[in-house]
Amino acid sequence: MATNVFVYMDHFNGQAVPAAWEIVGAARKAADALGTGVTAVVIGQGIAGLADEAIQHGADDARVADDARFKDFRVEAYASALSKILKDTAAEVLFLPTTGRTRELAAMVAVDLETGVVPDLVGFEIKDGKVVGTRPIYAGKVMEKVVIASAKPQIFVVRSRVFPKREAQAGKKGTVTKVEAAAGDARTEVVGYKATEVGVSLTDAAVIVSGGRGVSVNPKLTPPAEITDEHQKEVWRAQQGFALIRELATVLNAAVGASRAAVDAGYVPYANQVGQTGKVVSPDVYIACGVSGAIQHLAGMRTSKTIVAINKDPEAPIFRVARFGIVGDMFDVVPALTRALKAKMGK
Repeated sequence: MATNVFVYMDHFNGQAVPAAWEIVGAARKAADALGTGVTAVVIGQGIAGLADEAIQHGADDARVADDARFKDFRVEAYASALSKILKDTAAEVLFLPTTGRTRELAAMVAVDLETGVVPDLVGFEIKDGKVVGTRPIYAGKVMEKVVIASAKPQIFVVRSRVFPKREAQAGKKGTVTKVEAAAGDARTEVVGYKATEVGVSLTDAAVIVSGGRGVSVNPKLTPPAEITDEHQKEVWRAQQGFALIRELATVLNAAVGASRAAVDAGYVPYANQVGQTGKVVSPDVYIACGVSGAIQHLAGMRTSKTIVAINKDPEAPIFRVARFGIVGDMFDVVPALTRALKAKMGK
């Protein structure tokens, strides 16, 4: 069977990102509708095992560029390798999961191959032999259907957690072909890594508990006497608020998120930001505590399956998208919710 639907296996040190298995499932769905096969593309060093995993999760075969030059992700090198593989195989469709690496990679490959790229894909259909993608625009208020009409391959960067994870089939076999791929003129060098997130990753989390500017509004809390600056008092109150959010997140094995307002005010690091200029997430449950619901924030979490809003203001925009809403002070509601869940879950 010809394989004209390709899927890029994003990984870190040979460990596939969780969304990779969702993307293999999406590619499998497209390939079945087009009557073709799925080829997984793996680039790195010592990553042959990842190709076998991709086949077990639904790919028909795999192309592997395994070389010391690809030990660390450098977008110039990876783009050169991926572009050559796609060109040599006459690939018609390429799916990638959405990560910081693949956003950059997809754009560079599209330039190399003079084709188009559709980011933030949340659905697709097959029409006249083409993949017609669906993506949110205008901060998620409108869904747009997009088709790359003439150029090939059609490149789609898929939002995490919108397609079901495809489970592995133990023993499934396929052809793994090692390819020689040029690393290109890579002008960057990786000198090391530093973790910016602790705990559950926002992009992979099934449950997210987020805080907004409202986490700092608690007149019952009195900052220590040595804190005299008004902004520092605000930050101190916010830290107490986020401590409650983290406790609830721990009970639910959830990730901790934040609005841009909370990040800009210095309450939490940028790594926690959810929104148009932060991380775009699609968890099963999104609990917004003291989040007003600005358009920028809604753009990053509107596709959550169930949204729970906790806010003192009954007119807060967040309630317009919430499935469940609690009008109340988060400093009262969140601890009560945490206690109830601990009792329910036996923690």
